Amino acid sequence: MPGAVNLLLAAALLSGGAAQAAPPGWELVWQDEFDGPTIDLSKWELEDNCWGGGNHEQQCYTPRRDRQPGANAWLAGGLLHIVARRETWTGPASPEGRGTASATLPYTSARLRTKGRQEWTFGRFEIRAKLPAGQGSWPAIWMLPTDSPHGRWAASGEIDIMEAVNLGAPSDMPGAAPGTVETRVHGTLHYGRPPPGNVHAGTWHLLPGGANPAEGFHVYALEWEQDEIRWYVDGVHYASQRAENWYSQRQDARGGWIDAPPGAPFDAASKFHLLLNLAVGGDWAGKVNATGIDPAA
Repeated sequence: MPGAVNLLLAAALLSGGAAQAAPPGWELVWQDEFDGPTIDLSKWELEDNCWGGGNHEQQCYTPRRDRQPGANAWLAGGLLHIVARRETWTGPASPEGRGTASATLPYTSARLRTKGRQEWTFGRFEIRAKLPAGQGSWPAIWMLPTDSPHGRWAASGEIDIMEAVNLGAPSDMPGAAPGTVETRVHGTLHYGRPPPGNVHAGTWHLLPGGANPAEGFHVYALEWEQDEIRWYVDGVHYASQRAENWYSQRQDARGGWIDAPPGAPFDAASKFHLLLNLAVGGDWAGKVNATGIDPAA
């Protein structure tokens, strides 16, 4: 189908069920082809907040969907559409949309997640997507821990399957020739301690032939296995990270730092849910390439 999110787990971890066009060694256990009339709320929650993602992003995430006026997410033609709009919006100023505090921001968008509906430990995740372009755009396909067993972010980890910022804007890639446009996609892990002791590690990837991820569909995949995580675009393996290079720490009653067991936070004790979103501006997209936000985008 034109748009798809598929989750595949190693066949050895499961019993029963035939693989459905799965790569060798993997068995399909969950999918959404976005071929229904409306977003399946048994699979996805649309967040409702103006928190700014913890990165000073300039969008409010709204639950407006499908045929609702001003929808930021809907299904059409076998695709999930996530659209950022230039409009002032006021909403809750907390990540979960709770409390009485509110904020007003100049854009709206959508952030879908499987939290409370489906979480996984290990697996292969495939998402076929065409990305938005323009200075200030920040699409992401990523994962967060549902119960944060090792402590608050980033001690319990974050897995970024794919992020891109400012596609089509002037590239600031080291060594890029003048006039080169931004076409990189990124795969990253976040781990360590709660801020300011959080750390991240990752790399970027260029599609063959200078292809721009905003001009066509590509399959972004991640394989998360015990002690290793691997990143792919269109079947090309471009990055790996191993457990000996990530870690998690928490504080004891005296304020000292204690190491979590080896493999944490991306270990068998953790369950992660999937997120799909489009942010606007913020501490990454708003501060690189041409900087700021292009309202025409």
